[in-house]
Parts: sequence; structure tokens; C-alpha cells
Amino acid sequence: MTEAIEGARPLSADPAAGTDAAPAAGTDAADASVNELIPAVIVDRPQREVWTNVGHPFATGLVLTIGALAAIALGVAFVNLSTIVIYIVMALFVALALDPVVKRLERRNVSRPWGIVIVYGTFGILLVLVLWFLIPALFSQGQELIKNIPSLVAEFQKSDFYKWLQDTFGSQAGTMLKQVQAFFTNPSNLAAIGGGIVKVGVNIGLAISGLLIILVLSLYFLAGLPAMKVAFAQLTPAHSRPTVTSLTNQITDSIGGYLTGMVILAFFNSVVGLILHLVLGLPFPFLMAVAAFCITLIPLIGSVCYWVFATVVALFSDPVAALIFAIVYLIYIQVEAYVLTPRVMNKTVSVPGALVVIGALVGGTLLGLLGALVAIPVTASILLIIKQIFIPRQDRKVKT
Repeated sequence: MTEAIEGARPLSADPAAGTDAAPAAGTDAADASVNELIPAVIVDRPQREVWTNVGHPFATGLVLTIGALAAIALGVAFVNLSTIVIYIVMALFVALALDPVVKRLERRNVSRPWGIVIVYGTFGILLVLVLWFLIPALFSQGQELIKNIPSLVAEFQKSDFYKWLQDTFGSQAGTMLKQVQAFFTNPSNLAAIGGGIVKVGVNIGLAISGLLIILVLSLYFLAGLPAMKVAFAQLTPAHSRPTVTSLTNQITDSIGGYLTGMVILAFFNSVVGLILHLVLGLPFPFLMAVAAFCITLIPLIGSVCYWVFATVVALFSDPVAALIFAIVYLIYIQVEAYVLTPRVMNKTVSVPGALVVIGALVGGTLLGLLGALVAIPVTASILLIIKQIFIPRQDRKVKT
């Protein structure tokens, strides 16, 4: 460690005097004698001791090992808690989706607690009614689908479309059809799709318990959402709290409007699919309506995926009806894209198409279907932060 020796400062006869004041007469000799008696002040200037000093290899290795073990422990804990994290994220998004409905009730002089009770009570009644009428139909139509696979395949082989496939692809069409029939008529294969009957039952139980956890958490999140916004704003500096509060409200309103709009559009898709199946006499109308609701929740490509899936299923029963279904549903997709979606999604932040695709791909890769669902509102929130925080800050940087 280096040392510096600084000379002693001469004592002044008059401490209050400035530096330009003339010294009093007869004081030079006294000052000199006093200065000779004052020892030189040794000032130690400590340097930062580098913690990676090679002279202490044991301490350095211990610190690095403890840090690595802590990082590994945090990673393992996050992996083990991933299911809980997903529950929390889904519950938060459900609360944000229901918050616009509660706010609408508040604008009609209904208190927030009573608004939450009305929303969840209505939701619970609708859920019970749907399950009461839909689950028996789903089970019966699912069993009927499995039993009627051979007859459906036989009718399909008599159709003109199958003859066209044979003329185009030769014997490969018949071979592929037999393989599909053998696969779906084998009970072991059907059980293997879900990982076994026991595993399927366990997964159903876990799904039901997870749904209950999400509903309970969403209830608490919805009740405490205003307090959560205030607490989040208080974490920021006082001068930026109005901006943070405004931005938080815009993000939550945008996410809530987007999720509510997705549910509404998925409901419209299921209703249109149900009506088309009933009018055209296609099999399994309720089962296909539920499939339409679930598939069309997928952003950007959900309607197209259901259109292809439902058309292929309808081909096995009636090619002409399948063609009519494909044409009518394709027209509905255009109406949805240019009429319904702009009206339903009018309160959300617009996201460029390229970012929608990229966000959906990234979210789907990281979290599957949940990631694809939340990717677009998260992307919209990031765009909102960039437009209202980052870009204005860059605009204020003017070169002087």
C-alpha cells in the first residue's frame, strides 16, 4: 500500500483572516518555530483490495463455489415452481380479462365488491350449465366417434373424393387409410395417446385442481388489482409516479381488452361451427363446437387451424357438406378478420403482423399454448413502453 507524506500547513495568527491578509509583524519567527514542532502528517490512501487476489485462492474459490451453488439452487427452485408460476400468470391474466366487465359495472354505480360477486356468480352459473349440458353430449359423441370410425372409413372409400385420391396417389391412399383406421380402432393406441388410462385420469384431476386454483387466485387478484397498481407505482420515484400510473392503466386495460376479445371471438367461432354442423347434418356438432372454442383461442392462426381440422373431419361423412362448410367458414373468417376483430379489439394496442408472429413463436416455444396466448399482449405492452418512455426520452436528447 502506497504512502504519501504531506507537508504541515503553517499556523496562522488570525484564523478568520483571508489568504491575502498581510501577516502581523513579529509573527514570522513564531510561526517558523511552531511549524518546526508540528510533525509531518502521514496520509494513508487505502486501495480497494481485489477479492480475486491470487494470494487468497481458497477464499476466492469458496466465494465462487457458493455463488454457483446459489445460482443452481435458484434454477432448480424455479423449475420445481414452474407449475405454480404458470398458475399465477394465468390467474393474473384471467383477472385482467374480467376487470373491464367489473369496471363497466362500476360505471353503472355498482360497487367493486358487488361487481366482482356478480361477475364470478354469472361465470359460475354459465360454467355449471355448460358442463351440465355439454359433458354428457361430449362423452356420447366421443364414444360414437370411436365406434363409427370403421363405418366412416367405409363410406369415405365409396366417395368420389377417395376415387380421386386413388387416381392421383395410387395404392398409397388406401394404405394410409388402412393405417389410420387400424390406429384409431386399437384401444391400446388410444390409451397410449394420453400416456395410459391411469395417467389420463391423473392429468384430468390435476387439470381440475389447477383450474380451481386459478379461479381462486384470479378472484384475489381481481379484488386487489387497484391496490396492486398503487403499490407498483409507489416503488418508483415520486416524480415519475404519474407517468407510471398512466402507463400501468393503459397496459392492464389493453391486456384485459385483448383477452376479453379473444374469448368473444372464440365464442363466435364455436357458435358458427355449431350452427354449420347442425344445418349441414355433419356429425358431432357439440364436440366440434368445443374444439372450435379451444382451437380459435390460439392467436393469429386459430381460425385457420379449426377450418382445416373441421373440413377434414367432415370429409369422412359427406364430401359435399364438407365443401359447403369449408366455403361458408372461410367467408366467416374474412368477416371476422375485417369486421368483428376491429370492433372487438378496438381498446387494445395494435401490434405489427411480423411482431405478432415472432411473439407467438417465442411464447409458444417457451410456454406452449399459454405462451402463445400471452405473447401478443406482452408484445403490445413492450411496444407501449417503448413508445411512451424510451422514444420521448431519446427525443429529449438534443445536441447542444
